[in-house]
Amino acid sequence: MSPRPSPRDLRASDADRDRVLAMLGEAMSDGRLTPEEHSERIQRAFSARTLGELAELTADLAVPSAQPVRLDGGRVIAGILGPARRDGRWVVPENLTVTAMFGEVEVDFTQAILQVSRVQLYATVFGGRLRLIVPDGVSVIVSGHMVLGRKRGSTAPPAGPGTPVIEVRALVLGGELDVRTPRKSRRFRLFSRD
Repeated sequence: MSPRPSPRDLRASDADRDRVLAMLGEAMSDGRLTPEEHSERIQRAFSARTLGELAELTADLAVPSAQPVRLDGGRVIAGILGPARRDGRWVVPENLTVTAMFGEVEVDFTQAILQVSRVQLYATVFGGRLRLIVPDGVSVIVSGHMVLGRKRGSTAPPAGPGTPVIEVRALVLGGELDVRTPRKSRRFRLFSRD
């Protein structure tokens, strides 16, 4: 069995490249990059094969939470006495730890890169709220203990073999665990067509 590549070594997609190119364009337009630096980084973005090569191009342009491609997915996500959020394009590790203590934590998997088909998420919620946003096609299984807490949203066993699964092992004390799918845009028809 070959070792799993690190997040830096994963192949970059066209969408990842587009995100980086957009940030480089913004940086040139507001003066953070000279036209020469912009041109050089654009060329490197087009030739980049991995997420690590793309991430290097914007590392000095934005804080880690605002990066177009985030490789820090293995860090603990903690909302202690305040909010925390992980969203956008990030690499999900095989094991992820989330803590919400008198704070609200949101973990959005809709644009995330799942390295494995089964992710173990260890959640501790104490007087706070943990919201997981998962795309259609990803199953969530919740187990653990809830004391004066509640679980909201839908969880279901995998639809079939190969279905990605996020297995949440939770300890919820006086808090809330909320599992959601992304909101769908709704169109309202104001007038009927006759």
